[in-house]
Amino acid sequence: MGNLKARADEILACARSLIIRGGYNSFSYADISSVVGIRNASIHHHFPSKSDLVCALVSQYREEAQAGFAELERNVSDPLEQLRAYVGYWEGCIADATHPFCVCALLASELPVLPEAVVVEVRAHFRGLSDWLTSVLERGVAQGRLILAGTARAEAETFMATVHGAMLSARAYGNPGTFGAITHPLLDRIAV
Repeated sequence: MGNLKARADEILACARSLIIRGGYNSFSYADISSVVGIRNASIHHHFPSKSDLVCALVSQYREEAQAGFAELERNVSDPLEQLRAYVGYWEGCIADATHPFCVCALLASELPVLPEAVVVEVRAHFRGLSDWLTSVLERGVAQGRLILAGTARAEAETFMATVHGAMLSARAYGNPGTFGAITHPLLDRIAV
């Protein structure tokens, strides 16, 4: 049983890297098959359709994000430092190319052509991220650590859009430093 889960995880990891590289329609099960070294039929055994595969991937991605937020909540008490850690996570991923783009941000750009089940998962990720950012911003204001120009919800949406836009700019310019050049002023703007 563990071997089946390991194989499914390997398929998901491969799909994740292929999506980050080129989006939903840029890969097929044949691409995964050649990377993972298994037959297409074996992939279909784990994930009957591409939609099933990407839904599972986004669900796994959402769980990872929620676990990351929970870890930040446990280990970093200051809301401003939580936001810095979140931005720092992405800055590191972009710099070392481990995860140079948020899977859900990339998929969001393709929403009009994605299967509805995938759209639902992607939107759930954005709602979860927005909720977490809103709670961090609210705590930051309550603690006198942050100053906001609008509501915490509106600032959370702005923060999220800025981080995802900075990923896009870093990719467009081929310069990982672009991400920090965009996100650091955002943090400076809301810090007291």
